[in-house]
Amino acid sequence: MTDTIALADVLDVLRGFYPEESAQSWDHVGLTTGDPAQPVRRIHFAVDPTLAVLDEAIQAGADLLFTHHPLLLRGVHSLATTSAKGATVTAAIVADLALYSAHTNADVAWPGVCDALAAACGLGQVETLTVSEGADLGRVGELPESISLGDLARRLATALPPAAGGIRVSGPATAPVQRVAVLGGAGDSLFEAVRAKAADVYVTADLRHHPALEAREEARGGTPYLIDAGHYATEWLWLDGAAKRLREALGARAEGLETYVSTLCTDPWDFTVGALDLSQLNAESPATISNGGTR
Repeated sequence: MTDTIALADVLDVLRGFYPEESAQSWDHVGLTTGDPAQPVRRIHFAVDPTLAVLDEAIQAGADLLFTHHPLLLRGVHSLATTSAKGATVTAAIVADLALYSAHTNADVAWPGVCDALAAACGLGQVETLTVSEGADLGRVGELPESISLGDLARRLATALPPAAGGIRVSGPATAPVQRVAVLGGAGDSLFEAVRAKAADVYVTADLRHHPALEAREEARGGTPYLIDAGHYATEWLWLDGAAKRLREALGARAEGLETYVSTLCTDPWDFTVGALDLSQLNAESPATISNGGTR
């Protein structure tokens, strides 16, 4: 018979890595479904607890689905299977699949989500970008040598999982960059901190039109430049390291325990149409770009 470990023992380790009390006040992390006494033989890691990810975990025989984003982050008033969240909770309970999430508590952890993104950029001498609610949020560090903004974006495109939105960049492709700030997931609330740390470029995701445009206006065309690498992609990087750390921390108790990092893309977008690479159009006037007119 294969040796097993109790869910409670797995959660003790995960809570040591990512203390639930270090999550931001608006967050809702931790155990959503599951019995702490139930045995765990296989753990599935993913960014989002979508129906497709849940089905993948169940079909693989997982006992625990560990995700970055909580299933019940926002309030719900029914768990009937007529809703996606209700169907997810019901399916998890029927399959004896425990659901556990580490969200902003994994963002602020050392090492955590932001450290994985910093490593993908190739940063050294990494320090905290800012402090939020007493926790270290974001990272800023130095590349070994100055490279072009375009080369940094291409480096990320190689390191990150592919998604329909690709990587959006604001700034000249040839501009030199060396000091880089990063924050996995939505990051347009930290522009002031990025400027205070004198970063050449800010790598994050979910940059909205007005905050991003205002940040570039404040920069007068200079630094910090912006790289929006996608919410799902910037946070997926952390999962493999989390799985390896868990196995190492469990030591001999992890013998017979299987871990798997899902490669299902849970970015909500499926394809794009008509995207322009403006870095190739610097010599052209906007009026000459024949994509249906200017905006």
